[in-house]
Amino acid sequence: MTTRVVTNGPVRLHVVEEGNQDGPTLVLVHGWPDTHALWDHVTPLLSDTFRVIRFDNRGAGKSTVPRAVADYRLEHLAADLFAVIDAVSPAKPVHLLGHDWGAVLCWEAVCEADAPGRIASYTSVSGPNLDHLGLWMRRRVREFRLLGPGEQALASAYTVLFQIPGLPEPVLRGWLSRHWPAFVGLFDRTDPALIGPVAPSLADDMVHGLKLYRANLRRRLADPRLRRTDIPVQLVQNLRDRAVRPVGYEDTSRWVTDLRVLPLDAGHWSPRSHPAELAAATARFVLDIAATTRPA
Repeated sequence: MTTRVVTNGPVRLHVVEEGNQDGPTLVLVHGWPDTHALWDHVTPLLSDTFRVIRFDNRGAGKSTVPRAVADYRLEHLAADLFAVIDAVSPAKPVHLLGHDWGAVLCWEAVCEADAPGRIASYTSVSGPNLDHLGLWMRRRVREFRLLGPGEQALASAYTVLFQIPGLPEPVLRGWLSRHWPAFVGLFDRTDPALIGPVAPSLADDMVHGLKLYRANLRRRLADPRLRRTDIPVQLVQNLRDRAVRPVGYEDTSRWVTDLRVLPLDAGHWSPRSHPAELAAATARFVLDIAATTRPA
């Protein structure tokens, strides 16, 4: 394992590299309130075959913590990801695996015009494209089919509280950060022992990461853009995910040329509770894409 710092303007990103230096490069992107340690159980299952890159997103772990809410907009996080990609694999496109907000920011990146030369494939776990989600909700409302949007709105009700400055911070710092494995175990209906250990920066990461919700949810869902990608996408649908419901991906095939859907009997934090299944699915997908794109 080696570490380095990649910069994107004033933001310094803590990057960890390990695995097979001759294999395809696979970049793992975490969400809230995690760090690169989210992938601790997944990485050993991939490192024999792949060169594995992990990094702490801005606002998390050992990376820079910007102060302004606007600094956490998805376009800035996608720029961070591209900075990492350009630093670790300037000559060849990489494969992505993203979870939660890491998946959301990867969606932002793969829909950019210059993404195909830098990203070869993307496996998405428990994090939608917010523009796709907003367009789907609008279509459902126009058609008076409200059950699906209502299901997702109920699952996302906690994010309304996250929008109110000063309200969730004491709870996150004072209780939730100290009982995080137990909470996730209850939330995902899984063994809390599978969730830990947590990062020493967890309480700070929870609070700093609130700016992700404040910078992006209302802005993107209220005014969704038409976003498409020709990059192959594997959509891992965690069937017991209480935060991101599978119904919200109903229209994803409209926006993705090559979409492959894989149901997984798991809750939201599948990188911790089902690392073997997730690693195997990612490896199969990446190797299949690599084989079909290899020069003759």
